[in-house]
Amino acid sequence: MNTETNLNARQQSIVTIAAFTASGDIEKLKPALTEGLEAGLSINEIKEVLVQMYAYTGFPRALNGMAAFMSVVKDRKANGIKDVEGKEASPVPADFNKDEYGAKVRAKLAGLDKDISGAEWQRFSPIMDTFLKKHLFADIFVRDVLTEEERELATIAALANMSGTEGQLFFHYGAAMNSGLTKEQMNNFIEVLDSKVDNKQAQSAKEVLTGVLAKRNQ
Repeated sequence: MNTETNLNARQQSIVTIAAFTASGDIEKLKPALTEGLEAGLSINEIKEVLVQMYAYTGFPRALNGMAAFMSVVKDRKANGIKDVEGKEASPVPADFNKDEYGAKVRAKLAGLDKDISGAEWQRFSPIMDTFLKKHLFADIFVRDVLTEEERELATIAALANMSGTEGQLFFHYGAAMNSGLTKEQMNNFIEVLDSKVDNKQAQSAKEVLTGVLAKRNQ
């Protein structure tokens, strides 16, 4: 059972990298990327955070973030700093069933025994459901460069630093805790947002978290 109360340095760096990628603040993103490398994140782990971001912030923000990261890595290399490349994602089996895997991951993150089915939005746009299940929760989540816990931490950081995403943030707070993060770490997440990202966004994210925790305690 996870009893951690605070996010470690690596986790805090995932928060700031994802948050500033989402907001498109490259001037703040670059030092956050440097801090991430110095906190022990590998090059490939940070790349994977940025890849995760395109599913939640769109390709423009994610590509801008990747360009910023390329610049940071090049500058550090030019200054004689050798960063750890890190592992690549493991090969996916030829018979990988995206539908089955994605359904299992989504159900787990939602805290359900089986995947959601037949919701109004799924009937209204079946292709959206297909993309979410087969691409996001299968193609992306199967990549083992990051853990599900780390992916959800990046996701809530991005959503918390965007506008109009409270509904998605509500779901992903739950998903983050269902993947292993503790209530105490979620409260510390708010503190990290407040001290390192943006006070206003942190207050908004705290309000959503309060609602999530109240529901989970019912």
